[in-house]
Amino acid sequence: MKYMGSKRRVWPLLAPIILKNRKKDQWYIEPFCGGCNSIDKVPGGKRIANDLNYYVVEMFKRLVYSNWLPPSEITEAEYKAIRDNKSAYDSALVGFVGICCSFGAKWFRGYARCAEQSNYALCGQKNLLKQKPFLDGVIFQSMEYQNLTIPDGSIVYCDPPYTGTTNYGKRLTFNAEYFWQWVRKISQNNFVFVSEYSAPSDFECLIEIKNPCTMNNQKTKGAPKITERTEKLFKWKEVF
Repeated sequence: MKYMGSKRRVWPLLAPIILKNRKKDQWYIEPFCGGCNSIDKVPGGKRIANDLNYYVVEMFKRLVYSNWLPPSEITEAEYKAIRDNKSAYDSALVGFVGICCSFGAKWFRGYARCAEQSNYALCGQKNLLKQKPFLDGVIFQSMEYQNLTIPDGSIVYCDPPYTGTTNYGKRLTFNAEYFWQWVRKISQNNFVFVSEYSAPSDFECLIEIKNPCTMNNQKTKGAPKITERTEKLFKWKEVF
């Protein structure tokens, strides 16, 4: 599933580090699962995918466990109607439209359109149906990350909103200081890894990955601007 900040491209570099010593019955947990583009590549076993976006989580739950079929077409008028009155529509549909039919796969950031790809709904449907078999057995939850119940000894991979980038929404802010303190706490009994651009000094960088980033918007003419950012994977030094 296309999703802002997806780790699909870099996961082959992260997985050998994060899953290196994973045991057969060890829990694997993602507090910020987003489009599930990394947890779908974690082999079976006990897996929890959590995200604050209730609608996207409901979409995955219905897709995997209720055989819900995403629509193959969404008009701009339908997009706007769903965006402006979410409670009147099926929650799985809202989750699908909010991401798969939105510009840049950002939550209701405008109806997606471009010369090369005119039917984003059909593309989203095909991608989700391909992803579905690899999510069988995943427990989907939607809550604040700090409210998650994490069994001792779990592998926890955090891909939070990066500092200085798009947040959960206009009304919500992400408290980075609180987040890092939470990571320190759960790291005492678990194996915790965090993707970010930077981290406090008591965290160790395990790998750096240069990742091209496309910067553009619907009003920009001409070719998009390509920048390069260095993503890093961190762990807390105190417990390793």
